[in-house]
Amino acid sequence: MRYAVAIDIGGTNTRVALIDEELNIISREQFSTDNKEPENTLNEICHIIKSFDKDIVGVGMSCPGPLDLINGKVLTPPNLNGKWHNLEISKVLSEKIGKPVYLDNDANLAGLAEAVVGEGKDCNIVQYLTVSTGLGAGFVINKEVYLGAHGFANEVANSIMIQDGPSHGNILPGGIEAISSGTAITERAKKAGLLVKHAGEVNDLALSGNEVAAGIMKDAKNYLANFIALIYGFADPDIVILGGSVALKIDGFVEEIEALVKEKVYGVMKPYIKVRKSTLNEDSGLIGAGYLAFSKQK
Repeated sequence: MRYAVAIDIGGTNTRVALIDEELNIISREQFSTDNKEPENTLNEICHIIKSFDKDIVGVGMSCPGPLDLINGKVLTPPNLNGKWHNLEISKVLSEKIGKPVYLDNDANLAGLAEAVVGEGKDCNIVQYLTVSTGLGAGFVINKEVYLGAHGFANEVANSIMIQDGPSHGNILPGGIEAISSGTAITERAKKAGLLVKHAGEVNDLALSGNEVAAGIMKDAKNYLANFIALIYGFADPDIVILGGSVALKIDGFVEEIEALVKEKVYGVMKPYIKVRKSTLNEDSGLIGAGYLAFSKQK
């Protein structure tokens, strides 16, 4: 049996998992990320890999973006600071463990897992969108992540859907993440005076007849459907898979999005619109990272 290591570096925690070639998670560890000094985090990763006591073929790794995926480099993520910025992380970790390291972002790796063992496993062209704290995406063709010319393919959060529309954080006004993500839904509701903690509560208010909440949810769904319709018109995927807390926890969300998308495309395209809910759990990124490492050995 061959093994790979999957790593998910977050601004708060880092997860490291041992994956077998059937993409089962054999073992995993989690620890707090040192978000100022990468050396401490990388040394702990090395210690965990050694503790697995297996001969691994390589490492797949996700890290907060923006990333230079062509050169395996962390750029300027807002939740990692100091020496993390412009770190050639693939090269540095590879030198420490003596194995190849392949960097990608979490949405790409989740999309890869969907295309290999999830809802898209029988499809050639898979579009994945996570609708959660943010809004991320991954595009997979024949079980391989499409990176684009410079590694920025599917960095969609700033895609402008409303001129001079809502914004939050470093998202441009009217960006899809500032309209349809869980954070956007919640923040828009709070600014309108609603006492809510998350997008699910906004949806509950909408269902109970609150007009403000209903308008916010209508925007979130309608513009997400607009965005997916654009994807179908441009890339013609076999399937669009939605993951993340908003898509998975709000009843009927995905089904409503699919119905809306069908209203926004040419009639001849309607039979081919397939928007589905992810059936993988929060480990999809780790599974995708493991598959990435194995796929590079073929």
